[in-house]
This record gives sequence, C-alpha cells and structure tokens, in this order.
Amino acid sequence: MSSEKATESFVQPAIPKFDGHYDHWSMLMENFLRSKEYFDLVEMGFEIPEGILTTAQQKKVDEQKLKDLKVKNYLFQAIDRSILETILEKDTSHQIWESMKKKYQGSRKVKRAQLQAIRRDFETLQMKNGESVNEYIGKAMSMANKMRIHGHKIEDNEVVEKILRSMAPKFDYVVCSIEESNDIEDMSIDELQSSLLVHEQKLNRGGSQEQALKAFTFTESSSSRGGRGRGRGGRGRGRGGRGNRDGGWTVWE
Repeated sequence: MSSEKATESFVQPAIPKFDGHYDHWSMLMENFLRSKEYFDLVEMGFEIPEGILTTAQQKKVDEQKLKDLKVKNYLFQAIDRSILETILEKDTSHQIWESMKKKYQGSRKVKRAQLQAIRRDFETLQMKNGESVNEYIGKAMSMANKMRIHGHKIEDNEVVEKILRSMAPKFDYVVCSIEESNDIEDMSIDELQSSLLVHEQKLNRGGSQEQALKAFTFTESSSSRGGRGRGRGGRGRGRGGRGNRDGGWTVWE
C-alpha cells in the first residue's frame, strides 16, 4: 500500500459539534453514528439480563458495553462541557442522547415560531453591494435548508425565483436575460449559479454590464439550454421592463 493510500485509509470523518441547532446537529450525528453501525445502540439502548449470566451472555454484554463506551466518547467530543454538566445521567449513550433531545429539540410551538422567523428572513433577503454570487446563493440555500429541517417543503424553483428577484442592481441585465432564455420552473440552482458567475467574473475584470451580458449570452447560446425558454410574463422581476435607479424604466423589446 502506498503512503498516500495508507494516509487516506486512516482519515476519520469529523465528529459534528453541537452548536445549539439541535435538529441539524442530531441529523449529522445520527448519520455519523450510523456509518459506525452504532446508532441502534444510541436509539434503543441495551439491557443487562438479570441473574447469573452464561458465558455467551456475559460476552455479549461486554461487547455492548465496549460499543457504548465508544459512542459516549463520540458524544463527549461533540458536546461542550458546560452542556454535559447539565445532564444528570451519563451512564449510557442512550441516556445522553435522550437528554439532549428533551433539552434542545423543542416543542411544536417553538419549532413553528422558529420556522416563521426563518421564512421571514428568507422572504426579506436581498443581495448586498459587495457580496459575491457564491456568498449570496450560499446564504439563500442555508435558509432554504433550515426551512426544510423545520418541516417546510420549499422547492428548488422557489429558491431560484427568490434569488433572481433579490440580486443586486448590477445583475439586472443578466437576470432579465436568464428569465427570457430559460424555463425558470426547470432551472436548477447549480445552473443559475453558473450563469451568474459568468456575469460576475466579467464585471470583476472591469467590464460594463453590457459587455458582461454579451459574454453571458454567448455562453448561454453555446450550451444545450440555449433557446428553449418559454417566457413567463409577470413572474419575478417582470418581462416588459425594469425600473432603473433613477426612477425611470429600461424597456426590452
């Protein structure tokens, strides 16, 4: 085995640290423990048979205890000391897991309030001047994923439309071009991000918006997506025109 392969074989996945967001952390931690084939032990716990144990029973109990110690070690690394000190029973990984769930999962009322707050932030989200395409789309995706974790089913096309509606003014040209040349209902977030990055890179090199649009249009016409748009008047920023920063309107034929 080469040294590179040997190094790769010893790479261990990072243990998810609890950051106060229980639903997200528990999902990551569950996936981590399932990859180790330990989650059944955490979820169900284990029982020690009463009375005198046979050799086979004792061996099984010892194996379960060893596994449980390993899981507890993972949980101790994932949870800060200040939180662990509030957990009274730490005898088994199952007890620690259940205690975390009771403390941080929250009631339905709390979850509903959290979802409403996230949805409000998503609806009012706007790209800031100086913010990059990757940063802004990452922020929008993070909010969308939080809504999904809290039980709200938001489709990718809703995220695409939200991003198009809330881009900074310097992206006006390319947004209108995307809306005219693509079926937004079927456009993926990755496709949108790629198109916006072409425009951003041109602007960053000192080009005007018109020059950036030409570069974007050329890229679009060279791809398999070129010319399949249906046009959807009245959606997003509008098809007939767009208000400029001086209060007038720029009209596209």
